[in-house]
Amino acid sequence: MCQHQPPCPTADSADREAALLIASHPEQGWSLLCNGVLLFEDTGELLPDGQIIAPHRPLGTDKIMTAA
Repeated sequence: MCQHQPPCPTADSADREAALLIASHPEQGWSLLCNGVLLFEDTGELLPDGQIIAPHRPLGTDKIMTAA
């Protein structure tokens, strides 16, 4: 899908979220990346082949536990 240089990471690469944004619908909670990945506001993803990537938000600092 990506037509520019340098090309964006492919949908199956680990850094797929670094692809350029081509459509954004924050009112609906999703964005389309240049590589065909649908990125949802909860950090879940839908890949072009139909594979679902579960949300993977980092924990907030109030949820991090440290050893004493």
